[in-house]
Amino acid sequence: MASFCSFFKIGPHGLNLGATELSKFSVVTGYLCKNKMGQSLQRIDEGKKFLPGEIVQNATLPPRSIGLRCFAASQVSEQSFPKTSQVEELKNLSTFLFSTEIGGQVKVFVGKKSVKYVVNFEVSSLQLSSDDNQLVLSGGLYRSDRDIKNMIIETPFIARSSSELALELEFEAKEVPCYFSFLLKASSSANSSGSEIRSQMKSSFCVPIGFDQGHPSPLGLSFSTDGSMNFAVYSRNAESLVLCLYDDNASEKPALELDLDPIVNKTGDIWHASIEGSWTFVSYGYRCKGNRDTFHAERVLLDPYAMIIGSSIPSHHESGLLLKHLGRLMKEPAFNWTGDVFPNITLENLAVYRLNVMRFTEDKSSKLPADVGGTFSGVTEKVQHFKDLGINAVLLEPICTFDEKKGPYFPCHFFSPTNLYAPSNGSVSSINSMKGMIKNLHANGIEVFLEVVFTHTAEGGSLQGLDNSSYYHKTGIEDSEARNALNCNHPVVQQLILDSLRHWVTEFHIDGFCFINASCLLRGFHGEHLSRPPLVEAIAFDPVLSMAKIIADCWDPYDMMPKEMRFPHWKKWAEMNTKFCTDIRNFLRGKGALSSLATRLCGSGDLFSDGRGPAFSFNFIAKNFGLPLVDLVSFSNAELASEISWNCGEEGPTSKTAVLERRLKQIRNFIFILYISQGVPVLNMGDECGQSSGGSPSYGSRKYLDWNAMTTGFGIQTTKFISFLSSLRIRRSDLLQKRNFLKEENIAWHGSNQSPPGWEDPTCKFLTMTLKVDKAEDQLNPEASELKGDLFIAINGADKTETIILPPPSEGMAWRQLIDTALPYPGFFSVDGKPVREQMVGLVAYEMKSHSCTLFEACNDNS
Repeated sequence: MASFCSFFKIGPHGLNLGATELSKFSVVTGYLCKNKMGQSLQRIDEGKKFLPGEIVQNATLPPRSIGLRCFAASQVSEQSFPKTSQVEELKNLSTFLFSTEIGGQVKVFVGKKSVKYVVNFEVSSLQLSSDDNQLVLSGGLYRSDRDIKNMIIETPFIARSSSELALELEFEAKEVPCYFSFLLKASSSANSSGSEIRSQMKSSFCVPIGFDQGHPSPLGLSFSTDGSMNFAVYSRNAESLVLCLYDDNASEKPALELDLDPIVNKTGDIWHASIEGSWTFVSYGYRCKGNRDTFHAERVLLDPYAMIIGSSIPSHHESGLLLKHLGRLMKEPAFNWTGDVFPNITLENLAVYRLNVMRFTEDKSSKLPADVGGTFSGVTEKVQHFKDLGINAVLLEPICTFDEKKGPYFPCHFFSPTNLYAPSNGSVSSINSMKGMIKNLHANGIEVFLEVVFTHTAEGGSLQGLDNSSYYHKTGIEDSEARNALNCNHPVVQQLILDSLRHWVTEFHIDGFCFINASCLLRGFHGEHLSRPPLVEAIAFDPVLSMAKIIADCWDPYDMMPKEMRFPHWKKWAEMNTKFCTDIRNFLRGKGALSSLATRLCGSGDLFSDGRGPAFSFNFIAKNFGLPLVDLVSFSNAELASEISWNCGEEGPTSKTAVLERRLKQIRNFIFILYISQGVPVLNMGDECGQSSGGSPSYGSRKYLDWNAMTTGFGIQTTKFISFLSSLRIRRSDLLQKRNFLKEENIAWHGSNQSPPGWEDPTCKFLTMTLKVDKAEDQLNPEASELKGDLFIAINGADKTETIILPPPSEGMAWRQLIDTALPYPGFFSVDGKPVREQMVGLVAYEMKSHSCTLFEACNDNS
């Protein structure tokens, strides 16, 4: 049996023998590779000077396993020593070939025999002095700087021929995976301590036992056909990296830590390793070591490419740092997508509903079981609500794992849905319930879009600490938000984002993405504005994303102000139209210009006439940041100046009938303009039933959706009005759902009494618009079953009554009133329309109340 001594300190790449410090195993930039079949050697050259013969190893190393007992058969005869044929019988065989500093070679075979790990050493052509009569191997095991075995093995080699020495060691499975670091000692009878022989690099020899070097691709955790698990993570500037493996999801400390060797376990800037899949480890993370200003060696980091994330651990490390999330060591659960079909709804036909998964059904008023409310399954249970509103696409607030204190717009990760939205708060159930939700929505003709945040991460996100100089902008600012700004156009970050988007499309069948704070996607490495940002262009032309809707939301939710900028689109990118929001708000509070109103009604040609069209304009009145719709007409104090709101005569809650009636008209006006404008209407959760934040514009003030509000008088009439407008858009898609801009000859503008509009008069707040049917286009449409008439729209933003004169309808047609937002419910909208009485032959006049909108349709006179 081999003897064990306590005076050896085993380091990451060498042994410290007494006062003699073995040099660190130097990085080899080129080496020879030989596979198990014995093919000819091939050189792998990374551009630096090749170091001949330093390492020769298999193209694939063995990924295997755990614990220690070792022995050497010091009395084995030459005949009984394993031959090459026996060595090749070892399972998962890896071969390493070293040159020594005095010439000759050391070949090491590492493999598995039964439940033990066998390491065979062969030394040949070694030039020893005539006095040396014995060669001894001196070495020990090493895992990480937290798991150093303070013991060594010293055992002599056995002569197998006149020029070849050999030795075999066995290790118990409980001691691996680990490294075996060793050197040779040539001794004589006169000098029993012997002279040390190291590698050609003047360092100790080092081989991995029980695990494999792994592969640099794909990044993240992957599984091979033999069940082994491959780990790969990017870090250019880390000096060393530790793989941390946990056997208990609730444990603060890992069961095993394994330092990855920069020679064996690194290719370029990718660290990688592989271990057997038979171990009982359940989760993993990494520790990075390097410059203390950028790397925190004590902190365990989440793999950026982890596909399944365990629940956060609410306890502290020895350093006091919170250990947040770990990757789960398991394959993604299989899901039956049979029968699922992407709806593939064209942009112009979309009607979108934005929601927060938890707030949508968490409230008891949803009448869902406790384990369903607030989850993806809860959204599935409310699919009829979307259908009642005429919604065919839902836009989910960010659903990736996030900072639970700051909310979903501070992501920690980009590949897995948060466990908070799962029925059982588990990672697997979260994935399965989200996929089930999407499949159900697709079956009902509803697409699913995700809001995604790729411009920053939460403090302590999965990328922080891995390689900050690559992943983040170098701002030099102490502010946490600036410090956490992602360097999106760095090639590595760009690849991460593209991989994430592809993952959501291929694995979750997501139909589109809305990129929050998209203006930051245009920043270069040093914060400069890029006219052709690589990431934005790559997303536009990515073949996997070719059918996905991609929407830029350039509104910054953190400084609460819109940005004036042109977003490069390549005729692929749509945009959340912030100008639509601000111009409509301004006009309805009596301060906007007629020209701005007209531009928004017609699809924002100032923004989308550059090769796109009105269908690329996603219009909204209110969103999840800022005041909800009911508060836009109820609060307008000085602190809310940026909200462009109007309280209609009194601040906050009131019992005054005149104020309440005015607010009700304004809410109807907002919804009316949203739906009859060219572009895609985006409705915000809760606006259909008057959900209030109490006048607070902060995201944190938003409440859970109160489903009881749907059954109030306001909730009933508003949801029915939205449903009517959705049906109207579909029925009159020839005029209200245009992919291209309306022709100039198909629009007529008027002011009061058919006079020209007061475009230049800032006090003028009245505008009418006639949308004329394109008869040539209508005749070419094979789906047109009946002759359609013109639409006449009037908007009165003034605080006075206006009389409108309707233009003469086409021959055989008569005007019918469909909407008047000033009328009481249920008469303010009509599916069939109310006939309008002529004051005289060919003359139809109609009196409009203040702050109201009307819509007339020319119908067949016999209908």
